Amino acid sequence: MIYFKKDFLWLVLKKMKLIIQIPCFNEALTLPETIKSLPHHIEGIDQIEILVVDDGSDDNTSEIARQNGVDHLIRLKKNQGLAGAFKAGLDACIRLNANIIVNTDADNQYNSADIEKLIRPIINGEAELVIGDRGVANEESFTPLKRKLQTIGSFVVSKASGLHIPDATSGFRAMTRETALKTNVLSNYSYTLETLIQAGNRNISVASVPVRTNPPKRPSRLMNGMWDYLVRSGVTIIRAYAMYRAIRVFFTIGIVLISVGFALGIRYIVFMIQGQGAGHVQSVIIAAILLIIGFQTILNGLLADLIANNRKLLEEINTTINSQNTSTS
Repeated sequence: MIYFKKDFLWLVLKKMKLIIQIPCFNEALTLPETIKSLPHHIEGIDQIEILVVDDGSDDNTSEIARQNGVDHLIRLKKNQGLAGAFKAGLDACIRLNANIIVNTDADNQYNSADIEKLIRPIINGEAELVIGDRGVANEESFTPLKRKLQTIGSFVVSKASGLHIPDATSGFRAMTRETALKTNVLSNYSYTLETLIQAGNRNISVASVPVRTNPPKRPSRLMNGMWDYLVRSGVTIIRAYAMYRAIRVFFTIGIVLISVGFALGIRYIVFMIQGQGAGHVQSVIIAAILLIIGFQTILNGLLADLIANNRKLLEEINTTINSQNTSTS
């Protein structure tokens, strides 16, 4: 908490620079309206700049961005997906000495007038990461099934991260430069779920604010059907949670396997006492397999925890080095 107060004091004393980043892939038609709607003046902010990340588009997205007067343009040679474009934008914003970074979609899904509301908790020192809450349970542009799945997904991510996040899949978010320095995106699918679990497990202060949305211009490109979305999101959540809670995940699995193996062993002993052991040899075999796998899983958990601690140290060193490099540039 002391660190966060120091961080807030630094924000107050420094000249405040906000960079709004927009990851794009073939958004030549929707990008002009999105850029036009962005705010140019916000109370408490001295400088606002716009950065577009062209994720290997094969239309004239980059040219449209230039024509509409964006301050910075990054063009990725090959499409890296939403997560890759998001991370490339964060890296650029850090190099450009942004104090606050806002991420928004190129299809003008989010009401840009709410950017001021989005960054206010950061300016007031109340949060380091702020998520725009679309009210997914009542979002009119979603089907009833999608509303239910979004609500359930946000609940699962909240439990995995230890945070209260009503809209975990929202890409409309703001963060401090320190939070950006600590953010590591490993998924090649989406950054929204992974970064929240990461934030919760790294004790980053997170808040949610209600935001408005505009009518959709086109279907989402992030998923190829509902089942594809569920599988990809599920894998992302499990992998991110296991990365930061290795002991809990592997020990739970290991103990369950050992318990089942132990129960089968007891079952065989009971049959042996009753003189019926000859017909239940398979129980011994299965019990032995489960016990071995269970112990190996626990050992893997210990190894994974050691690797996680080593990765945490490397991340802290990398964050410190990047912070020093950008502050002196």
